[in-house]
Amino acid sequence: MKILVTGGLGFMGSNLIRHLFTSYPEHSIWNLDVITYAGNPDNLKDVEDLERDLPEHKKRYHFVRGDICDERLLDYLLGEHSFDAIIHLAAETHVDRSIHDTRHFIRTNVGGTHALLDAIRSRPVNRFVHISTDEVYGDRTNEGHAHENSAFMPSNPYSASKAAGDLLVQSYIRTYNIPAIIIRPSNNFGPYQYPEKLIPLSVSNILEGKKIPLHGTGEYMRSWLFVGDFCRAVDILLHEGHIGEHYNISGHPCTNLDIAKLIAKRLEKNPEHVIAFVADRPGQDKSYLLSGEKLKTRHNWTHKHAFEEAIAHTVDWYVANKSWWQKVRATPGFRDYYKEQIEGRWF
Repeated sequence: MKILVTGGLGFMGSNLIRHLFTSYPEHSIWNLDVITYAGNPDNLKDVEDLERDLPEHKKRYHFVRGDICDERLLDYLLGEHSFDAIIHLAAETHVDRSIHDTRHFIRTNVGGTHALLDAIRSRPVNRFVHISTDEVYGDRTNEGHAHENSAFMPSNPYSASKAAGDLLVQSYIRTYNIPAIIIRPSNNFGPYQYPEKLIPLSVSNILEGKKIPLHGTGEYMRSWLFVGDFCRAVDILLHEGHIGEHYNISGHPCTNLDIAKLIAKRLEKNPEHVIAFVADRPGQDKSYLLSGEKLKTRHNWTHKHAFEEAIAHTVDWYVANKSWWQKVRATPGFRDYYKEQIEGRWF
């Protein structure tokens, strides 16, 4: 297969490309990424190094720097390469940033998805895999687990923009027969995650002598999914998923406070000494819970990695790869946004 992955220098995209690259020696992969603050060329340096000395016609990984909102670029790429599949991960994802500035979220998550869908209308592919989020279902505190047909109830600009993208994909499936699959995963975690997210932020803060900032009381429930298990699920659905279907990928329910305690324990720190509670953000959801029975029943997918083992593996990765996250934390995209946090003013 010839596969185009959008947003492949991000956390989930780079892990997925690495998984596909190593699992399928017959597949070739194109990575389209504009390189925003969260896109990191170092995330796939190992893959690029493997092919560095190969002639161009033998390379299986190809990087294209470009914007998914660029309609002319999309038309050229799809016309030039006749991709068998597109896996769409390019997105703005951080809720806090969406509250401060909504524009990039609407442009990328809605406008970018729209541009891709229109490109596929004129340059068809066999399969379009759209990666969404469990947050489109909103707060599940009084609702129980969200199923694939549960109503959308987004609570913040980020989740609203992802819900809008989902609805666009659904409409193109119905109106234009776009061969699409929609995947809604739980909170991913693992290596190469940008350190604005809870787990890498917590590890890197502790290693730099700072505290873990938790909103409110830290009792908010999230469903946590190791990125390796996410990649396996996308792999299955890329090859076996039913066109027009939606699939949840469920994780392990755990509060943010318990996550912080697990990280502190792994780093041999007293949680009371390294956790700080900070003001809640507006529109905070108390609980995200997904039912993943459809994926498990129809495609025999299960978690390969036990939750606490995956947390330990992730913490150990950030400990062993300080140079990776230290370089990220030194960039303006991180430093300027988190200036008050880095200087300790939050606490």
